Amino acid sequence: MKIAYIGTYPPRQCGIGTFTENLCKSIALNVRQNTKTHASVIAINDSSSLQEYDYPPEVKFVVRQNYREDYINAAEQINLSNSRACILNHEFGIFGGESGLYILSLTDRLKIPLTVVFHTVLKEPSFLQKNIIRKINETAAKIVVMSNKAVELLIGIYDIPPHKIEVIEHGVPDYQDVSHDAIKKEYNLSDRNVLLTFGFLGRNKGIETVIDALPAVVQKHPSLLYIVLGATHPNILKYSGEEYRNYLNKLVRDRKLQDNVIFLKSFVTEDVLFEYLRACDIYITPYNNKEQITSGTLAYAVGAGAAVLSTPYWHAEELLADGRGRLFDFKKPEQLSDILNELLDHPEKMNALREKAYNYGIQLRWPTIGKRYLKLLNAVKDTPLVAKKPRKSFIEVELLPEFTLDHVKRLTDDTGIVQHARYGIPNLKEGYCLDDNARALLMSLMAYGQNKDPFALDCMRIYLSYIQYMQTEQGTFRNFLSFRRDFLDKEGSEDSFGRTIWALGYLLYASPNIAYREFGKELFDNSRKHFSRLEHLRGIADTVIGISYYLRSFPGDESLLQLMKELATKLADSYFENRDGQWQWFEPALTYDNAVLPLSLFHAAEISDDDVFKEIAVKTAAFLEEATLSKGYLSPIGSYGWYTKGGERARFDQQAIDVMANVQLYFQAFNVTRNPDYIQKMFQSFLWFLGENDLRVPLYDYETGGCCDGLKKDGVNRNQGAESTLAYLISHLTVLKAWECES
Repeated sequence: MKIAYIGTYPPRQCGIGTFTENLCKSIALNVRQNTKTHASVIAINDSSSLQEYDYPPEVKFVVRQNYREDYINAAEQINLSNSRACILNHEFGIFGGESGLYILSLTDRLKIPLTVVFHTVLKEPSFLQKNIIRKINETAAKIVVMSNKAVELLIGIYDIPPHKIEVIEHGVPDYQDVSHDAIKKEYNLSDRNVLLTFGFLGRNKGIETVIDALPAVVQKHPSLLYIVLGATHPNILKYSGEEYRNYLNKLVRDRKLQDNVIFLKSFVTEDVLFEYLRACDIYITPYNNKEQITSGTLAYAVGAGAAVLSTPYWHAEELLADGRGRLFDFKKPEQLSDILNELLDHPEKMNALREKAYNYGIQLRWPTIGKRYLKLLNAVKDTPLVAKKPRKSFIEVELLPEFTLDHVKRLTDDTGIVQHARYGIPNLKEGYCLDDNARALLMSLMAYGQNKDPFALDCMRIYLSYIQYMQTEQGTFRNFLSFRRDFLDKEGSEDSFGRTIWALGYLLYASPNIAYREFGKELFDNSRKHFSRLEHLRGIADTVIGISYYLRSFPGDESLLQLMKELATKLADSYFENRDGQWQWFEPALTYDNAVLPLSLFHAAEISDDDVFKEIAVKTAAFLEEATLSKGYLSPIGSYGWYTKGGERARFDQQAIDVMANVQLYFQAFNVTRNPDYIQKMFQSFLWFLGENDLRVPLYDYETGGCCDGLKKDGVNRNQGAESTLAYLISHLTVLKAWECES
């Protein structure tokens, strides 16, 4: 039976990758087949390059983590692979999209029975995480977990039926029966009492608890050696470097334990790991968090017959029961000291732990675990597939041009994004403005969140730096800057202020790293005292949106929540003052950037749960729709005359920022109401860029990747400045986000 496997895979350094490889090989061993012919592995890359890793022959397809189309193509690859069953190794962090949402694009399209191995089961999942697990369950024939606690959580929190769940413990290598004393002698450790911890390093590992426990042990057993084996986790290394390892090294020096603690900074093979496990006298997992459902490192230690000490996280409580190990409380070094001294003073107690662990570990060895998985797959391989409801999508994603930041690259220099362009060439004479750099920051955050574009990450610092440069000592902002970096105004408009607060709020919500987040919060807080002084509706609306994103990250800020409500109430009051029969709007005229007004109230309604804000947002969105979308395509209010109550609306000049606001309005309306009709209106609005407009001509330039500056009566304005290009890109990214939600 050919089997498809989905997960990370060596040579990528990842615990789940090692698990996937071992599972694949152990099942092949049980059916006496070569891995190359038995398996069709779908490997998940953490890189946009398909050549990042030199995968072995059983890897038939590579999914780039942040490319949703790869998941769709992978499903087709599996369906055509002649596989009879599929195993998915699931962990939220290894798949693309928010909380690994992209994996649903694959599982929903499979045409063979799916077995899912959940490596993480959260006790307090987010709304999205819970729904991802439930969606996967809908398409799965069986679900495998590695502990009884995971079964309890799946039934009680995720409503998964018990008959669908199977407990198969974490596999361990089929260790050779090598003597503990012989391995210690080989490593020149015969005269040392050896403690060991291994695995990726990170703050949650609790290694500082062991170091704090050692002085009281070394005093009685001066030959003791604590080995910490493992590299820093790649994600932690990316954002925090070796901060944790440096902290631990300092702790060792402070405790004067330089002769008793050694850090081996490497990702070792299983054979080498086995030797360390057999050489150690005591293995320790001092994790800080109880809610760990599976620990491969703990399983390996038990399988190797080590004497194991651990904090009482869920997996440890089960695996070390019945005398197979000893538990000590979280962050209690003195308790650990007592246990270590007890075992080192009484070797017979330590040997009893080793013997019980070894005997239990025999049943965890991969050939045995592989046989259990094979039995499960044989039971489900002919299971009828659950009939899937046909998906109705309002978004024709194939119509979207390939997303590119080429024109943004042309417009961006080391100061910021240039305001204007002549055709597709930056017009340096016009300099820079705050509005565009705020939009550029918002766009780059969205782009990095969507596909981890390295240019988007890099240019964030430029746009943030521009914003900081334009912020005055009083916390307001200048707007315009010459190409020579001379200030061209003393204070910008409330519109530019609001757009900047929107971008900074979104930065705090979606920051890719701590440094940007801290920098953005400082800028946000500097301007906070000016929020209540705003008078112009669009500046107020943009600021409300920025505050709403801020509150998603800092929900406990009651004073800012109250201020957001007060600002939103100003919008509501303006609506009540100006509405009149059929005229359901905030002002006596529809002018520019209109959709941002109801958009802000949808955001305020989501954060404050205020039905008045929501009701006004729904009514004014419907009024704007009647004025601009009633023909079946978007026709924004033209800036050449606007649309005054009782008058004729202007058809031209139509601006891209109005379209962007419409796209964002309808997506946020969908988020708040869950009415799918808003997705259809969102996509209709977006198609304005591609030619669904009054003149039936596209404004997006496929050659440059830029967007023309407006739709005039006699054609398009061929200049492609920052405002219009960013409006297109933000709209494109919003459509992609909506597509994820729709799927």
